[in-house]
Amino acid sequence: MKLESFILTNFKNYSLQRIECSPGLTCFIGRNGMGKTNLLDAIYYLCMGKSYFNMPDSLAVKHEESFFRLEGHFTVDGKKEVVVAKVIPRKKKELERNGAPYRRLSEHVGLLPVVMIAPDDTNLATEGSETRRSFLDNTLSQLNNNYLQQLITYNKVLQQRNALLKQFGENGGYNPALVEAYDRQMTGPATAIHQSRQQFMEPFRQLLQQLYQSISGEAEEVDCRYVSKMDQAPLDELLRDAAEKDRILQRTTVGPHKDDLDFTIRGYPLKRFASQGQLKSFILALKLAQYRKLMEEKRTPPILLLDDIFDKLDNERGRRLLELLIEGDFGQAFITDTDEQRLEAVIRQFGQQYLKYQVENGTAAKLNRHE
Repeated sequence: MKLESFILTNFKNYSLQRIECSPGLTCFIGRNGMGKTNLLDAIYYLCMGKSYFNMPDSLAVKHEESFFRLEGHFTVDGKKEVVVAKVIPRKKKELERNGAPYRRLSEHVGLLPVVMIAPDDTNLATEGSETRRSFLDNTLSQLNNNYLQQLITYNKVLQQRNALLKQFGENGGYNPALVEAYDRQMTGPATAIHQSRQQFMEPFRQLLQQLYQSISGEAEEVDCRYVSKMDQAPLDELLRDAAEKDRILQRTTVGPHKDDLDFTIRGYPLKRFASQGQLKSFILALKLAQYRKLMEEKRTPPILLLDDIFDKLDNERGRRLLELLIEGDFGQAFITDTDEQRLEAVIRQFGQQYLKYQVENGTAAKLNRHE
């Protein structure tokens, strides 16, 4: 799979921009705030049907414009694939593949596997469980569209159950039979989600640990464990036990939407006991493990988006990460950086095809091409 070119129209700070892509390395150089990250987010959007940064589509429309449009030209298994995203705020988003609109956006996920690594990814360790579940769901949804469909079904029923509990709380009544009707609808999808997460995590943990050692060059043990109450009991039993608590709090307090990933270093919580260097190494290892799992199961290297990551690493960790990228058959990569000399050093070590762009105020100018 390769991205050959993409076009941005009224996307964030770009009016109209076409980017030709190298089959190896495409680099975007420029000062902060010029729009380098927006180019990576456009690629991510074409692959996943949404922004990497979980922002509303309305905020991605260029100031004083009424829409944005993204167009990507890909080659997948030797066939041309044209993906177009059209967004007009307050109207239904349109996503097309080769001129045909998707009936559901979720049908697109997994066709064009992608992994993005950005400076703010440390929030995977430092923020709440929702960010870690999102990482897990993002990975599994790209691997298996059935997982995504089960997740959509579960979340829809969960939303309905929560709305019912809130309604009971506001009106002062309670009908357990109505609540149990939603419980029955949630059990099947919840079981499928839980089993998929369990099966995924064991080999993923081992890969994460190997990659952490390679990036950090240190011997401390790190771990990533899947935490779910469904390890102890099926969902129907958990819901029965939590029925009174749910009624009082007016929300569903058990289920896959409460699962978490437990990150540790030397057996202690990562976010409290890791140094900044160890934290960065762990998050990089986590994302590269995601990449390796996608590559292994999709049988093609995903697109790799690296946003200003070398600026956040010391020289030794940067060197080790670069070695991993060069040795790991990482396929097509897109890198942003503020430092042209540092990027030139990256390019020399990759020793492959590359394209380089200078980005300034929402315009990307091609600097040169090397074959």
